Parts: sequence; C-alpha cells; structure tokens
Amino acid sequence: MYKRIGITVKSGINRKSEAVQTVLKILRKHDADIRIDTDRIGDLACVNGLPAMHNMDGDIDLLIVIGGDGTILRTVREMRDFSIPILSINRGTVGFLSEIQLDEAATLLPQLLHGGGVLEERSLLHVTAHRKDGEIFSGYALNEAVIAQGTIARLVSLTTSVNDEELTSFHADGLILSSPTGSTAYSLAAGGPVVHPGIAAMILTPINPYSFSQKPLVIPGDAVVRVDVHTKQNKFRDTEVVLTLDGQVCISLQCNDSIQIRVPPQKIQFLRRKKDTFFRTLRAKLKWGERVDEE
Repeated sequence: MYKRIGITVKSGINRKSEAVQTVLKILRKHDADIRIDTDRIGDLACVNGLPAMHNMDGDIDLLIVIGGDGTILRTVREMRDFSIPILSINRGTVGFLSEIQLDEAATLLPQLLHGGGVLEERSLLHVTAHRKDGEIFSGYALNEAVIAQGTIARLVSLTTSVNDEELTSFHADGLILSSPTGSTAYSLAAGGPVVHPGIAAMILTPINPYSFSQKPLVIPGDAVVRVDVHTKQNKFRDTEVVLTLDGQVCISLQCNDSIQIRVPPQKIQFLRRKKDTFFRTLRAKLKWGERVDEE
C-alpha cells in the first residue's frame, strides 16, 4: 500500500480547491500521510496544517499530480528522485499521460493505493548544451528536445552525429529529438512514427526539411546524439536559434554551440491500472485506427 502521498497541481487550474479537496477526502479516508506542494496549493484553506514536500519527492511513496500532460512534464523536470511513482489525475485536455479522471477518483484511487495497479517505466532524455567556454545548460525531458528557429521564420542549419559518427546536415525549420513517450506529441505532429514506450529508442524528426530524402529516424536507446548549430546571425541580428525541452524550457543558442542528447539510466515510473495498455490509450485518446465514415 502507498501510505506517504504527495500532491501537486496544475498552476491556474479551474476549481483548484474543489479538485484538491476531492483527493484529500479520499486519502484521509484511507489514513494516508499527506504532503503538499506548498508553492501551488499552499494558499488553499483545505491544506492548512499539512506538511510540505520538498523537490516534488521528499519522503513520499507516491506523487499525485492533478492536471494535464503539461503538469506532468513540469513535475518530472522538478523531481530529484525519479524512483517515486507518479499517479496523474487528469484536469487537462487530452491527458495522454494521465491515468484517471477526477470523477473516477473515488472508485479508482483506493484500488491503486492498495496495490491494484502496476508500475510502468518511461525513458527520459538527458540534454546538455555546450559553448566554447563550457556547459551552458543541463536538464531532463520526458517528451522531447527541439532545436529550432526562434522569433523569425527561417531555416536553421544543423549537423548531427550519432556515437561520434556523422549522420547528416539539416536545413529545416528545426529538429525534434524525442523519447518513445514523446513520439505521440510534437514528433507525431511533424510526421514522426509512433514508438511503443517499452522500446529503448530515440527518434529524430526534422521539421519541414529542405530535402525530400530527410525522413524521421529511430535509433537505439544507448546512442549519443550530438547536434551542432551552424546558423549565423545576420546583419539585422534577428536570427535566433533556441533549444526547447518539453515545450516549457527555452535556451537561446549561438552559432557553433553543440547539444548532446542521451537516454539516462534513470526512468520515470507511472502508476497505472492493470487493464490499461499503450494500445488502449492510443485508441481511447488519439482515436488511433478509427474510421471516419462519410455521410
């Protein structure tokens, strides 16, 4: 049984107090030791007297995330101990990573707390950016890292290598480097393949490449990818290249900066219902394989 439970929530969520109270009522009924993300729900009267958790994972057995996929991505980035399982209660739109809806919590949450679920592991991406003076950024992404033009719509020039072997040069709107989890996000919208999260892999998906031959590529999960930026600033100084992680963190890049992407040994764990599978999620939330009947 999961006894020590942490709770965080989407910033700016509608009816936040109601959602948190619903979950608290269930947890208290099952004698859970509750800790809260004080930065996001510490202002609510219903959490008065509850201790704070630190770094999203301090001294807890399970982290409940109330929100959508964006809230999960933010939470993963803020975690320090990736061994803490995450249970997401959807209050977003698609909720592809979420497990249950808020109106299901009264029935399903007790089952999951008492061992009625399974742990599903998901790979991360570890991303570092380097300039001539050394490392300028290091961080994790659950979905993807994107290298693309910033404010002005122009092609970027990137060269790539895999395990120190030259791959190709891209002249494109950008390049997406995705985990299998992220294969159903931005990479999918850019024409990339759907990759089962149980496969150790990384997906390289160019965004509108200036070449018919440059297609998405799936490489082994133990590969190390290096991307070098060759886009030069023009005379108008309006050429900007940016590195974005999970659509939430943005780092400005310069010509000759390099980015290294690898799959780290740490994995994120999600608490799932036993009947849930990746294929069921594809059908239910992406309507994968459904026919569109003509009238």
